[in-house]
Amino acid sequence: MKERIRNWPLWTVIDLALIILFAILGRREHEHALDIGGIFETAVPFLAAYIVMTLISRPWLTINRVWPTGLLVWLGTVAVGMALRIAMGSTAAIAFVIVTILVLGVFLLGRRLICSLLSKRSAKQQNA
Repeated sequence: MKERIRNWPLWTVIDLALIILFAILGRREHEHALDIGGIFETAVPFLAAYIVMTLISRPWLTINRVWPTGLLVWLGTVAVGMALRIAMGSTAAIAFVIVTILVLGVFLLGRRLICSLLSKRSAKQQNA
């Protein structure tokens, strides 16, 4: 039986914070207001998409996996987030889509890669 990840809610909160950071950085870069409403408007489609994709992936077992779970959560967050963004009346210019793919990839996959490397390192040290 697979081992449950006890602190998966913490990792979920960290991922959500990274998505909010993505919204803040994007708004700042394009000289949009950094008020809560604007940040919320930018982040909500991606936060909602992330939550759906994460729950589908059974986070209590997979929250730190890069392959295939991390890849699916990342791409699903981008795709569903873009669809929600458009449905909410915002735009999705190709440049925005590309930046979103890259930044959320670095954030969501990068966090998982770091966790994976640290976990392997810790396991090696315990076995030594």
